[in-house]
Amino acid sequence: MEDIPLHRMSFDEIDERRNPRPHEQEFDRVVARAISRRGFLGVLAFGSGAAAMGLGTLMGSTSARAQTASRFAFTPIAIATDFAVHVPEGYAWKPVARWGDALFSDAPAFDPEKGTTAAGQARAIGENTDGMELFVIDGREVIAVNHEYVNLDVNLPGNPDGLPLTPEDVLKLQNAQGVSVMEVAQGADGWAIVVDSPFNRRITNNTPMKITGPAAGHDLLKTEADPTGTQVLGTLNNCGSGRTPWGTYLTCEENFNSYFGSTDAALELPAEFKRYGIGLEGGYGYEKFDPRFDLSKNRNEPNRFGYVVEINPADPASVPVKHSALGRFKHENAAVTLAADGRVVVYLGDDERGEFLYKWVSSDPYTEGGDTSSLLEKGQLHVAVFADDSTGKWVALTPEATGMTAAEIAVHTRLAGSRVGATTMDRPEWVAVNPVAAEAYCALTNNVNRGVKPNAGGDLTPVGGPNPREKNGFGQIVRWYPAGQDHASADFTWDLFVMAGNPTVHQDAFGGSANVNAGNMFNSPDGMSFDSTGLLWIQTDGDDSNEGDFAGQGNNQMLIGDPVSGQIERFLTGPNGSEITGLLWSADRKTAFVGVQHPGGSWPDGTGLPRSAVIAVWRSDGTVIG
Repeated sequence: MEDIPLHRMSFDEIDERRNPRPHEQEFDRVVARAISRRGFLGVLAFGSGAAAMGLGTLMGSTSARAQTASRFAFTPIAIATDFAVHVPEGYAWKPVARWGDALFSDAPAFDPEKGTTAAGQARAIGENTDGMELFVIDGREVIAVNHEYVNLDVNLPGNPDGLPLTPEDVLKLQNAQGVSVMEVAQGADGWAIVVDSPFNRRITNNTPMKITGPAAGHDLLKTEADPTGTQVLGTLNNCGSGRTPWGTYLTCEENFNSYFGSTDAALELPAEFKRYGIGLEGGYGYEKFDPRFDLSKNRNEPNRFGYVVEINPADPASVPVKHSALGRFKHENAAVTLAADGRVVVYLGDDERGEFLYKWVSSDPYTEGGDTSSLLEKGQLHVAVFADDSTGKWVALTPEATGMTAAEIAVHTRLAGSRVGATTMDRPEWVAVNPVAAEAYCALTNNVNRGVKPNAGGDLTPVGGPNPREKNGFGQIVRWYPAGQDHASADFTWDLFVMAGNPTVHQDAFGGSANVNAGNMFNSPDGMSFDSTGLLWIQTDGDDSNEGDFAGQGNNQMLIGDPVSGQIERFLTGPNGSEITGLLWSADRKTAFVGVQHPGGSWPDGTGLPRSAVIAVWRSDGTVIG
């Protein structure tokens, strides 16, 4: 791995290089003792399926309901390994917004072989669509959609190795990321962007923003360009999303660490940088042309990223807000719901192997039409501790509990979680809250380090609880039920909705849970959303090699799960090489908008560069889909 250039690595591989497994083997002995105590070691070696794992209790809720009649209005589809999108019989799809499509009529036409210019990219849809939400504003349908990162070879096809060679190249990359706000409308040819809509907007790596909450104004956030520590340019690596009851968009900064490097190879970095995977070599080469990303010139700049950012899609002139009170880590998404007394609850996953699951509870309740300015600034951030007996507790990250100031907790949230003994998880990705039942779900996408090495902070990652498999390459979805059916409660019970696996290759725990079979198997659950009926739509971002452990699983896909019966069926497959991520419904619920990220081949145009896109999926009979 040391010979692979950083820009050729996945985000996990970058973190692995910066946090290699220590030679010290005491960790192995500690984990072995922990596994032995729980009785998992023998199960993993000799068990057969979920029952043999002793997961009867963990999976009981799903298994006991398995006789319920199917609620799925489609015929499940088979796997695919080609460069196309497939949907069930009676459904159709088409692209709505592709990378490089114009938001404004002055944007230059997209060149199928070269892409676009830096200036053109600032007026067009960015690359690698991810989380997205729909807003109805003055009767118009407006989508806010993230652009997580760029594929260098695709964005800079004429450059050796795809690396930037000029400041213009860097600006082009920066303008291809961030967020697009776009009005869409349905016409004779289906859904399309409303070019020049007054709501259309691009938010990039350079858009001015303000910082609120405990970290605002702290010395850790001050730079020469911003001595107040309250203003920042841009948002980075926007992954999942969320929406507030008051109609704003939440975009989540995930793998921000890869954007920073140092032109001084001998620079000594703060100790806290290791926990966040920040190193001397950047993944995009920004530091060579933009001093803001050069750690030798701007030591505090990374501390200004890794937050949830609030955007008002109804006001293109509004300034986005970074909410430090929600913590700083690799935010996947922000699942917003209300407590029994109306307080705002936000569930937050930290998408890195061995990191934590968080919950925010506001101090004040949400009142429709009332003041919402402090609801994501005043309140309490918690972290999850799961017990093996299917119970759990949300532990408040307070100065008294952590020995850190409120500002330090906001900036170094991972360290605060470690100090209170939070449960290390198998990469907490999207959280989804059931709209018709008091329960929430988190996709734990995978963790090949489970039981192998600690996280970057030295926290142990023993097998057990909601992370029941060593070297977990398949992932699982954990579900919890707040005490008293109140999401503000400190206590909860939990089980596993599904353990992904391959029953055609494995007859042990890696074959998956009882609701996984040869016809619906998958790996690496990632994005999740509930429809209005309470069905859980599951998107994957995993290994699509169709070989070895993943033989017969095909391309990444979107499945639908029934929380009541536990039934899971495949609804959509994406082109080879792609991730399926981001999902929302039109106002009339007759169209589902789905994101297709980093596709292979020349999808969807058939020639030229591959283009990530948002597609529309609908029923041919024109009835409700979600």
